[in-house]
Amino acid sequence: MPPDDSPGFLPPHGGYEKLLSYQKALIVFDGTVFFTRKWLPKYGDRTVDQMVQAARSGKQNIVEGSEASGTSKEMEINLTNAARHSQGELKEDYQDFLRTRGLLEWPAAHRYARRLRELNRLPGTTYADFQKGIESEEPEIAANVMLGLVKVAHYLLGRQIKALEQVFLKEGGMRERMTRTRLAVRARSKG
Repeated sequence: MPPDDSPGFLPPHGGYEKLLSYQKALIVFDGTVFFTRKWLPKYGDRTVDQMVQAARSGKQNIVEGSEASGTSKEMEINLTNAARHSQGELKEDYQDFLRTRGLLEWPAAHRYARRLRELNRLPGTTYADFQKGIESEEPEIAANVMLGLVKVAHYLLGRQIKALEQVFLKEGGMRERMTRTRLAVRARSKG
């Protein structure tokens, strides 16, 4: 049996609450629930369910991937990618909302878009920081704020996937960690 101070092969995992992608995805989920209740018909249109499910999936897959990261980098990458795809689907839904109602999607130079980018750069933002825009009485403002948040979450997830890829290339997967740890324990017990 290896000594208590032997190196382990399971890396730290979890801690998704600290991920910027999760923090944005949480705001996106809460905002989407509010937005769909306020601006979309409750019955006869599957869009509400699909948007809420995409927002939920965009958040929950981050959680699941983070929890799985200790035993499977492949699963973590796949689930993070699924979260990114869900945000991409949601992005299209908000763009559809604007387009089908003849509302403007804010260009990057729009003063409200610039303000939204400033807010998104602040550390530790929560739903409350975006609440005025999300809960605006003007559907164009509400949809554009949500669209901006979704774009940020999508972008952050893309960066996260690239970072996970680099970690995998550097450290390998679980089987490689298990082998390295076993060999280290053997070497120490012989020495």
